[in-house]
Amino acid sequence: MMLQSLLRIKNLRANNTGRTLIRQSRLFSSTTPPLDNEYDVIIIGGGHAGSEAASASARTGAKTALVTQRIDTIGELSCNPSIGGIGKGHLVREIDALDGVMGECADLAGIHFRMLNRRKGPAVRGPRAQADRDLYKSAMQNILKCTPNLHLIEGGVEDLLLEESCPMGVADMTPLAPFATNDKSSMSDAEQQALSSSISKKARVSGVKLANGREIRSRAVVVTTGTFLRGVLMIGHDRYVGGRHLRDSEEVEPPSVGLAKTLERFGFPLNRLKTGTPARLDARTIDFDVLVEQPSETPPVPFSHIRQGTMQNVPNIDKLIKCYQTETNEETHKIVMEYAHLLPQYDALDGKGNGPRYCPSIFKKVERFPDRQKHNSFLEPEGINSNIIYPNGMSGPYPEEIQLKIMRSMKGLSNVDILSPGYDVEYDFVNPQCLTHTLETKSIHGLYLAGQICGTTGYEEAAAQGIVAGANAGRSAGAASKGDKAPSPLVFGRDEAYIGVLIDDLVTRGTSEPYRMFTSRAEYRISLRADNADIRLTRQGANHGLVIDPNRLDILETRERMIGESIHRLQNFKLLKTEWGQRGTGEQMAGNNPKQFQKKSAEEILQMPHVTLDAVEGIIAKEGEHLLELEQQKVDDEEELNVADDYDGPPIETKAHRINKIMTLLEPSPLSIYDTVEASIKYKSYAARQERDMDSWRKAQGQKIPPDLVYEHSVFPTFSSEELEKLQAVQPKTFAEAAQISGVTPQSLVYLHHFVMKRGKQRDRLRRAEELSTQ
Repeated sequence: MMLQSLLRIKNLRANNTGRTLIRQSRLFSSTTPPLDNEYDVIIIGGGHAGSEAASASARTGAKTALVTQRIDTIGELSCNPSIGGIGKGHLVREIDALDGVMGECADLAGIHFRMLNRRKGPAVRGPRAQADRDLYKSAMQNILKCTPNLHLIEGGVEDLLLEESCPMGVADMTPLAPFATNDKSSMSDAEQQALSSSISKKARVSGVKLANGREIRSRAVVVTTGTFLRGVLMIGHDRYVGGRHLRDSEEVEPPSVGLAKTLERFGFPLNRLKTGTPARLDARTIDFDVLVEQPSETPPVPFSHIRQGTMQNVPNIDKLIKCYQTETNEETHKIVMEYAHLLPQYDALDGKGNGPRYCPSIFKKVERFPDRQKHNSFLEPEGINSNIIYPNGMSGPYPEEIQLKIMRSMKGLSNVDILSPGYDVEYDFVNPQCLTHTLETKSIHGLYLAGQICGTTGYEEAAAQGIVAGANAGRSAGAASKGDKAPSPLVFGRDEAYIGVLIDDLVTRGTSEPYRMFTSRAEYRISLRADNADIRLTRQGANHGLVIDPNRLDILETRERMIGESIHRLQNFKLLKTEWGQRGTGEQMAGNNPKQFQKKSAEEILQMPHVTLDAVEGIIAKEGEHLLELEQQKVDDEEELNVADDYDGPPIETKAHRINKIMTLLEPSPLSIYDTVEASIKYKSYAARQERDMDSWRKAQGQKIPPDLVYEHSVFPTFSSEELEKLQAVQPKTFAEAAQISGVTPQSLVYLHHFVMKRGKQRDRLRRAEELSTQ
């Protein structure tokens, strides 16, 4: 059966290659649309959120326009030239499972691949790819240019077109029907009502107005302005308006001011966040010989489920590059602190700025950890044929001459030259609590927000929001155009996807600082792995009209069949425990007190710590080889059995059939399913315990938290500094209040609940003992 599945994959790979060639033949077709002033959906912004939103909306069948200041900057990797990472890689795999474009572009442009946390469990492993910036941008633009139903329009959006205080009928705009999800625990009645009713809306969106005065009408608008919403750029004490610098240039892309004013007028809660990008270095002036090499993994693990399912290599497999590790030192830290007075004065937090906690500037690192003697920095080439190096972890908007001093104090960089200085950008964002789980605003019908405007940081978080906002806008507006009934919205529960965790965190808790995805934010992370994103989401995407490639569904069905066959084989292959120990690694497989005549299946052995699927399947294969050798020594069935012609007993197993059964033991799980098979078995009991923990937690929502709790590491050693800081500041009275604090992970909330329950029981025992002693 496994062999048949592998042959099917070979055919699918051939079909996929053919489709790729057809797509490539259309790459340079004209994308300039006829002058059209009416669409179903308009996407504002061509960054990562906007690109996914535009693609998703168009895939639902909605007539879509992506409006951006410059078409040639669509898909630009403005900061780090990489995609994925811990938590972030899960999002990219989920986006790909929904037929999104980020994972495919990362594979096409990838020049350095690593699976982060590989030594840890499958649930927290994060795929990451270093991308060639030119190839990534080109791939994204080519895919969008060839997307049916999508037009690219070059122009700056000055404002929204709104119809205020007007009745909302189905003929005007179809509201999304109430959603259904497996985990509604975080959805309030008000949230669900907001999805199905538009009575409380102050206005409805009817299009956009461009800077040149052109008005374009639409039934829905998705705003993905990134860092452009009243953006201000800063280097040292120099401040100038802009959303970002054009790559390798002093030229600045202008900010979006009119949109910010409109959002402000409608009462959207706006605040300021900042982010930064480091200086770019000249590779020709770096001494790589004294640095630690960081080679790419081979073979790379692709983001694309189609590429992985058909066992295709990434296109740049023969061009993979090396990254290099350097580090700061005491001299670096001295310069960082000595010139701190030259850093910008920001609008937020009394001039300190409100930047990413988990991607801090070098100044924040040194200030926050004064006892650390060094901080690592990875030098990442920006392309196959590029001399530009991105020094990961070294952002700091000092004056350029100070940035050079800092860089030249580091190992291997004593003679380095800066090609372009690093800078910070401070911009407006909207408190995402004003959105529903579809990412539609609660006050303006048909207006959706996605990306950094919602308070997140990172390409992957932006793209994840973009695909949800674009899909919901497209489905709603498309249905209205056709006069169809309200479609069900695309909303993911926290138990279904990291995308669901991300959006639920944002719209229910909000955020006071740039939000970054981590695996620790997901209470169901054992089930929400990067390796099974297609199994979790692809069919749901197809049911919502978002997954339109039939090849993707064929590959999913084949992969599921192969996974089932592998697990079935592991469940049915059994040996005595002592035999497992003799063939394997002793106690690791047999246990400390093996019962000689107790049989264990391969599935049970794989559930033991430190036992790998590779080791178990190796033992199965050796046993299969032994059985095959014995079987081949036997005579043919006709000679051996000499069965009478009139034999009418039970069917007799032929030699050929026995050999076929043995051959299945010799087939190891291919790479396309290896991680999923291993994780499904190893996490079987943990998943059940995870569900019990979450049930217990949900029942505890109304319980009170003792007011005398002190939130510090000595009491809660597993809590992060962010969690302790916020819990100590808020002092929640109940677990429900604690659950609303942004940045406090579900696992920490469960730990807190267990701690409070255990402390309560201990105090009850002491109280009873005291009462007995006084009697």
